Amino acid sequence: MAAYKFASDEFIEAVRAGTHKAFLETLQAGLPVFYTDCEGLEVMELPDGRRFEVRWNPSSPTGENYDVVREIAARAA
Repeated sequence: MAAYKFASDEFIEAVRAGTHKAFLETLQAGLPVFYTDCEGLEVMELPDGRRFEVRWNPSSPTGENYDVVREIAARAA
């Protein structure tokens, strides 16, 4: 593992690349990925590419602690 100066461009790129790799591996494993998009929406993305806006429900058990608000339009190619 390379050593990077914290908050350097190289460090930021390494974090971005690692995060993106984990995102893709999770989808490839058949699991949904939850994230906040660039517009501030809480999103659940499924392995088939469909994306949904979700609302968190912290009083529900883990795995059932979100409600689907709506499906988000497919990304532009």
